[in-house]
Amino acid sequence: MSLKSLIITYQQQVDNALNIFLPSADTKPTNLHKAMRYAVYNGGKRIRPILVYLTGAALNVQPKQLDIPACAVELIHAYSLIHDDLPAMDDDDLRRGKPTCHKAFDEATAILAGDALQTLAFYIISHTKNTMMVETLANGSLGMVDGQAIDIDSTGQSLNLEELENLHNNKTGALIKASVKLGALSCTDIDSEKLQKLDNYAKCIGLAFQIQDDILDVEATTEILGKAQGSDIANNKVTYPSLLGMKASKQMANDLIAEALTSLTDFGEPAEPLRWMANYIITRCY
Repeated sequence: MSLKSLIITYQQQVDNALNIFLPSADTKPTNLHKAMRYAVYNGGKRIRPILVYLTGAALNVQPKQLDIPACAVELIHAYSLIHDDLPAMDDDDLRRGKPTCHKAFDEATAILAGDALQTLAFYIISHTKNTMMVETLANGSLGMVDGQAIDIDSTGQSLNLEELENLHNNKTGALIKASVKLGALSCTDIDSEKLQKLDNYAKCIGLAFQIQDDILDVEATTEILGKAQGSDIANNKVTYPSLLGMKASKQMANDLIAEALTSLTDFGEPAEPLRWMANYIITRCY
């Protein structure tokens, strides 16, 4: 199976599993459940659940065993995007080329939909009876919230490189790290050395992911991005291009991916899809 086919397979697998876990749109209160499904099924690339599947596959874990953590991390991601788009946060009208949840429904429904998705994620992952998985998802979710708080506090402020990295190692990186760790924890005999190497891989690709987002905010169009181009500049946020310049930002992203790939040296052929994902992160156009 080609890497592209593998990604499509995992996208379909997590979508099918999410459909089982999410309340149906005709279940009361219907408006809430429609909003939850709208936020989850609005064209996301499923990078985080795919990382769960790819990490598990690199450790010889069967895909079906990864459905619960893959769904849980995607539900957390969907909740975070709903709240990130709210008027009190980034006040965005578009997400993936479609009206944001609070625009498609209303602000109160969007807030409740985000709350419900977060709660559902922990309900689902509790069924693994693996406390380390629950802790990993909680840490990823909490780190993401910490990063969002730092982002709000730093809007309009000057940040140095260390402060910017701290922001994004939390806001974007925490859930990406959680995704990889959840896949690793699905392997019952994972050793600490491999876990540490996968953690470093995840940290590197998480930061590279955010740098590429910052680059795309400058270079890509609204049509390609699916959201307003230049929104970071408009919101007076510090980004890697604004701090380092475009050339240095691209070099930093490339260096991070090189380090991520080095972390996978001992994992052999089964980790090839993880290597592909690392390269995809800095070559994607949206």
